[in-house]
Amino acid sequence: MTAYLDHAATTPLRPEARLAMEPWLGGCYGNPSGSHSVARVARAAVDEARDIVAHVLGTTPGDVVFTSGGTEAANLALLGRVRAAPGPLVVSAIEHHCVLHAALAAQRHGSAEARVVGVGKDGVIDLAALSGALDRSVSLVSVQLVNNEVGTLQPFEEVARLVRRRAPGAVLHTDVVQAVPWYDVSLLAAQADMVSISAHKFGGPQGVGALALRRPVKLEPLFFGGPQERERRAGTHNVAGIVGLAAALVATVAERESAAARVRALRDELCAGLLARVPGSKETAPGQDKAPGHCHLVIEGIESEALLMVLDAYGVAASAGSACASGAMEPSHVLRAMGYSEREAMGALRLTLGHTTTAEEVHTALRAVPEAVERLRAGGGRPGGAGGVPGGAGGVPGGAGGVPGAPGWVSAGSSGCRTMNRVHFAPPNDAGVPPESPSAPRTTSLTRVPSPAGRTGAI
Repeated sequence: MTAYLDHAATTPLRPEARLAMEPWLGGCYGNPSGSHSVARVARAAVDEARDIVAHVLGTTPGDVVFTSGGTEAANLALLGRVRAAPGPLVVSAIEHHCVLHAALAAQRHGSAEARVVGVGKDGVIDLAALSGALDRSVSLVSVQLVNNEVGTLQPFEEVARLVRRRAPGAVLHTDVVQAVPWYDVSLLAAQADMVSISAHKFGGPQGVGALALRRPVKLEPLFFGGPQERERRAGTHNVAGIVGLAAALVATVAERESAAARVRALRDELCAGLLARVPGSKETAPGQDKAPGHCHLVIEGIESEALLMVLDAYGVAASAGSACASGAMEPSHVLRAMGYSEREAMGALRLTLGHTTTAEEVHTALRAVPEAVERLRAGGGRPGGAGGVPGGAGGVPGGAGGVPGAPGWVSAGSSGCRTMNRVHFAPPNDAGVPPESPSAPRTTSLTRVPSPAGRTGAI
């Protein structure tokens, strides 16, 4: 079994979300923008989901804008605002790239000045620097509630007070993507004018999110078409995704308090255990208020990419930082902003826990990480000898790069998922009908996912 400790990148789909989505992936297929009965059923599902999101985020249903995810929601907040009300954008230096890059793109294209505010070694925004960046010309300020890499919680109430006093005309946006699983954001970010969320960070489907407006805010759309979402976001609604988002949100809120306490205890055990067992390791922003699921370390003399590959072979799924930057092989902008050297930042390890995390997974990581670090420091490769993976010379366990009984398929971990690998589709025969032989499968599905063992009620 894979110890999945990368919940900040994405979370397993909750059974409540899967069950709620299923009708909209088959027999229920109406376009919510239509006027006939099939369309009205779809519209009712979207409206019910909108009511739920509005209640949880502390706004009214008409002020919830469904998007394709957190990135689009944040881009709509920043770029939509500056197009409607030109002026400087103020963001923290440790924002998720969807915020930071949007602000820098606006500056690069001449739309707005981007003012980037630094943070301390503790990963908390420098309030004095923020005050200096604010004036009456500012159009929008964006400070995320919980940092996606190190997990630090920002002093949002103090941020809001400064913005209201120094830039009274500015709109205040916060990315609460990492906060939703652990906190009541309607209270913790009550002073925000706009909040953005992403469903897959709390057990919903990938590819759907929302921007919630807390007070009237002028926004220009990012792209154009139909009048959906009160002309703020054109395009046919992703009904299945929206329904899944709402169902996951209901389930998250219902268990949030107990899940946070349980996961925090596991996180503390994990962090303390690794600090004790891995020489040269240190926790980033120690002692700071952090999201319950975040354990973030820097490890001396180790490169993150190599460590993650070895841990993967041991059956531990982890990351170095934001999933959006995986493979970039650049030091984390968050750690560099916090004052870590480039060398230190290249040795980052992010282990993030979630609602499905078990004690067994934590204990697996406590065994695997110290051994993986020791191997790398000794100049060794992955377990199994000479840089290889268990099960053969550089192959995948179970055979020479293959999966028993499934030619052309490779394993995607131990979750039961299978991903197609170079499957060739035969051309149609003379009658234009694709052949039925097993060598030319008719399906174009790229993933096979087993049904959940059990399901619970949906909204």
